[in-house]
Amino acid sequence: MNDVLRFLLTEAPDSPSLDSVDAWWRRHLAVLPRFPAPADLALASGFRMDRLGFAFASGYQAALRSLFPQLPADRRVALCATESGGGHPTAMQTQLTPSGAGWKLDGVKTYVTLGTHAEVLLVVASEGRDAQGRNRLRMAVVDAKKPGVQVEPLPPLGFIPEVPHAALRLEGVVLAPEDVLPGDGYTRYLKPFRTVEDCHVNLAVLGWLVKVGRRCGWPVALREELVAVAVMMRALAKEDPSDPGAHVALGGAFTQMHRALERCEVAWEGVDVEMRERWQRDRRVLDLASKVRAKRLEVARQRLAGGAGDD
Repeated sequence: MNDVLRFLLTEAPDSPSLDSVDAWWRRHLAVLPRFPAPADLALASGFRMDRLGFAFASGYQAALRSLFPQLPADRRVALCATESGGGHPTAMQTQLTPSGAGWKLDGVKTYVTLGTHAEVLLVVASEGRDAQGRNRLRMAVVDAKKPGVQVEPLPPLGFIPEVPHAALRLEGVVLAPEDVLPGDGYTRYLKPFRTVEDCHVNLAVLGWLVKVGRRCGWPVALREELVAVAVMMRALAKEDPSDPGAHVALGGAFTQMHRALERCEVAWEGVDVEMRERWQRDRRVLDLASKVRAKRLEVARQRLAGGAGDD
């Protein structure tokens, strides 16, 4: 903890402009040798970014490395889950079927973050229904250059437009046996990733805000509050993402973060116009998962109270 904390508090808060996804990735990789642990990487790389969108992208990559530590550190990765019916397990229609000694993958994903620049794709797919009619999901690791992989760029969003998104079409993509990861694709990977992503993306955002605050002379107490929330979030990022106790604590951490963001509003008035307007445009990304997060917290409370919960 001391190394990344010292980095946040003493590293020069400069902010050279980034003009592309490739430039973002080079800066992200430059931080990796010093901070290989995903939570620390999220904080430090977020600090290094010039805008919220690229901090978000770094947090997203750190989250993927936290849940999938076997991924190559120097290749951009995208998780591919959302389909035309949404991201719920019942909506997954992408098919994983046995083919020779391996597998074949067919389907369409409608929304893939960083899809146009991903080199490795983590694809959630169905291998059929179980005896109770439930979708049996698996997670496949796919080289984005494999035959049958087609990436279709989507228009930029109204916020963090620097982070590209894409649709993904998979037609007869041949996979080796080891390309399909062991375990249930939902309970082992997709479901916990929602929590892991929450932690790491917000760590990157906090790292970026600490840099902004130091660069722009925000009140010391406010900057230290942001650092304290980051320390709390970092600890929770290392907890079991399926533990209801961790979810309750994470709910408290998000409450503290939102209060800190409210106190930042006055400080933003002293920031240069371009950065302030970009923040006002892009901060919507922080609320995207709020409904899912609220449901997850309620389920965790029910489980701790002795109920089964339903997620």
